[in-house]
Amino acid sequence: INLTRKQYIITASLLFGMFFGAGNLIFPIHLGQMAGTNWLPAAIGFLVSAICLPLLSILSISMTESNSMYDLALPAGKIFALAFLILTHSSLGLLIASPRTATVTFSMGIQPFIPKAWTQMSLLIFSLLFFGATLALAYNQNKITRNVGKILNPILVLLLAFLFFVAFFLKGNDMRSMNLLPTAGKGTGSLINGFLQGYNTMDALAGLGFGVTIVTALKLFGQNNNHDRSKSVAKIGALTMGFEALIYIFLIALGASSLSYTKLSADGGIAFTTIMQHYTGMAGASILAALTLMACLTTSIGLITSLSQDWGRRFPRIGYHKFLIFATIVSFSIANFGLDQIILYSSPILSFLYPLAIALIILGIMRPLIGRRKLIYRSTISLTMIPAILDLIHNLPPVFAKMSLFANIDSWASNTIPLYSVGLDFLPFMIIGLLGSWAISKFAKEPIPSSESSIHNN
Repeated sequence: INLTRKQYIITASLLFGMFFGAGNLIFPIHLGQMAGTNWLPAAIGFLVSAICLPLLSILSISMTESNSMYDLALPAGKIFALAFLILTHSSLGLLIASPRTATVTFSMGIQPFIPKAWTQMSLLIFSLLFFGATLALAYNQNKITRNVGKILNPILVLLLAFLFFVAFFLKGNDMRSMNLLPTAGKGTGSLINGFLQGYNTMDALAGLGFGVTIVTALKLFGQNNNHDRSKSVAKIGALTMGFEALIYIFLIALGASSLSYTKLSADGGIAFTTIMQHYTGMAGASILAALTLMACLTTSIGLITSLSQDWGRRFPRIGYHKFLIFATIVSFSIANFGLDQIILYSSPILSFLYPLAIALIILGIMRPLIGRRKLIYRSTISLTMIPAILDLIHNLPPVFAKMSLFANIDSWASNTIPLYSVGLDFLPFMIIGLLGSWAISKFAKEPIPSSESSIHNN
């Protein structure tokens, strides 16, 4: 069954709504402020990690005809595949991304209008309502595509379009004075920083997690053939990420141009509030609150839904709905620790998971050449895990980073491991593991597994 144009648009709207959430609003704007006149190289670096990697993650799911990230990681071993599935969804739907959707909405849409003494109680009440809505909208799997793709996401897109229209057309003087060329000698540093800032959106991990939700949506449209469905996933991913790339460029440009009327903000949430007040005046607060709510609610639904679908498939005795309720309760509880604490402890977890996710994505993209050879998968993942662990140590919160053991390891790695200081140390390890094991398997004439069907039977 081939999808109609309307079905493609609805499913792409669903995927965009799940992707575009809290971090996708605040991190590009803050990056633009930090980069200033070097905003264009920073934008290019950001697009590589926040657009190209998520798109490749979707393509890797598509090209391997996988139903989820578990299927994608399975050639590296069942234990690793299950551990990666649990850790990734824990960071997305439990510990970091999902709680962050509520705290960002609260900090940008509610907190500025209440007394400081009421903050904690207000956050508790708001997060209870927020995750209650998430649970209600995600409870029926058959209605998720309608709720997000047809209703919530179109509202989000209209609000974004209004903001960009005002900023770029009605009041475009700020943009016209911006430089396109970076300051001499600053372009490379801005590009690398933009790439690393793209990690914070968590979209490469989310792309692997959302695969199961898109596959489920396509099955509801009647597309049950793996090959046809994989082509649809690729088209939907390309459409979604192309649209998201345009929005990122606009947001980064907004952040960079804001330095002409304000100073560098402490975070993207404060920067976004200042920008909205500058362009839309008193109405900006309500528009910002609505925009943030739509973006974060759709992403919260996507994160908790994909976790519950993936874990429910692996542990069918527990099932989708019990995992959905569990994930909602945990996310609600963690959200009440506050946004600053979530961001503080998310950095080391992301630094560990991202290199492994990138390695899996590359292996998936190369599946037509390397097949499902266990030697290649296990060697590449094992070597990539070394810098992943080191990066986790490097990004530990200060309370742990000051411990002598971690401080000594970090100091040794800084002086020994190439690209460690810029956070790209996993690249040489991944390349050596991939090419070295590929050469060995070719020399040893290790056969390519003749059938991919086993991956769908696990």
